[in-house]
Amino acid sequence: MGLLDGLLGQVAGNVDIKNLAEKVGITPEQVEAAVTALGQAHGAPGDTVDTAAASTGLPADILQQIIGHIGGEGALGQFASLLGASGGGGLVGKLEGFAGGLFGKS
Repeated sequence: MGLLDGLLGQVAGNVDIKNLAEKVGITPEQVEAAVTALGQAHGAPGDTVDTAAASTGLPADILQQIIGHIGGEGALGQFASLLGASGGGGLVGKLEGFAGGLFGKS
């Protein structure tokens, strides 16, 4: 969770996963999955919340609350760019490359 906390801190100030979980009434693991899904869905076609709800199984109203707590759509867009959801070689791409190197994949 520390990695996501760091990314959220860059775009939303004092947001941390544990605190956010308590505010919306779900587990920190669910928040982590939700934030990641929202970041990935942000650049995808269709509604961001509906796409993230389908991939996480969390209700849309919970996801809307999470978006509000992280600073709204603007902050979500910044977070998505950090994750590399738009194919820009962001954090997800770097982590995949690192993991591939560890396991002998090129």
